[in-house]
Amino acid sequence: MKASVVNGFGQGFHVEDVDIADPIGREVLIDVKASGLCHTDHSVATFLDLQPFPAVLGHEVAGVVTAVGPEVVEIAVGDHVAASLIQFCGRCAKCLSGKTHQCLHPEVTQRDASQPPRLSRNGEPMGQFAGLGGFAQQALIHENQLAVIPDEMPWAQAALLGCGVLTGAGAVLNSAAVQAGDTVVVMGAGGVGLSGVNGARIAGASKIIVSDITEGKLKLARRFGATHTINSVSTDPVEEVLRITGGGADHVFDFVGARPVTEQGLRMLGKGGGLYLVGIGGNDAGVEVATMSAVFNQHSVQAVSMGSSNLKRDLPMYAALYLQGRMNLDDLVSKEIALEEINEGYGFLKDGDLARVVITNLS
Repeated sequence: MKASVVNGFGQGFHVEDVDIADPIGREVLIDVKASGLCHTDHSVATFLDLQPFPAVLGHEVAGVVTAVGPEVVEIAVGDHVAASLIQFCGRCAKCLSGKTHQCLHPEVTQRDASQPPRLSRNGEPMGQFAGLGGFAQQALIHENQLAVIPDEMPWAQAALLGCGVLTGAGAVLNSAAVQAGDTVVVMGAGGVGLSGVNGARIAGASKIIVSDITEGKLKLARRFGATHTINSVSTDPVEEVLRITGGGADHVFDFVGARPVTEQGLRMLGKGGGLYLVGIGGNDAGVEVATMSAVFNQHSVQAVSMGSSNLKRDLPMYAALYLQGRMNLDDLVSKEIALEEINEGYGFLKDGDLARVVITNLS
């Protein structure tokens, strides 16, 4: 099959011939129909030491099942599926309590060293980022990382469910459990932040305030349901949030992850408010919390991973909400490209007016 391979840090993405194994155990083979370009894959390809090379990256994947291993129980040939980088065993204490995003044994979803690799090139093993490897014509994935979605779901939108949508909407609906009438601030209107706006709208938040440095992103945020937008270059976002809310927000979501932005988020909280740390923008990401102020104001700070999601429940739910017209995914898909255009695709994402780029041509 054709796959876009990263051979080393900073060497870019190159389409090559790669061999993919037949499914064993609980593995599922899919023909990839769409694969989203997430900044995490670009970071792994350029500086983030999370994956040995050579490797096939890509973790926002949707496609059609073409074969299943003998132990697969939930998925059948012909199913349309969306994947997630949440890897869970289904047997540990965290999984059995419903917190699959905190699984203690995610390695169960991978082949062990005694088994042949899922991907190889000229007989040599290759890495498969997060157990997915979606920048390819096919992907071999453990069934615990896949959820069946309706056949009517368009592929580009389906691909974005497994990371950006799961993280952004999940942070609001699962991690924060936003209630009807609450006030919400979303800092950073990229694809994940816009999914947070989707979540706040579904939850029934009375005010959804979005802060960003780009007018194009703020315009997009209004299409997603933002009731107020703030250009933080020209306006003090803390003062504006305090003015709009009359004293501070119930929930502030930091999808940027830069220290100055996170510090602003903490100052936006009203009494009893929570700050949710989602984005990791650099090594300096973090915030200093004054205990006395936090206790007096009953503030909380919570780190969020993958929107505290259960992919088997949440991916089909978001697909259903989209098909019902209750979740905006169409405006997340800013541009569709071919497999060989990944390097250009990440260049497109530097445009502040774009949300996400999706590979839909894998021929």
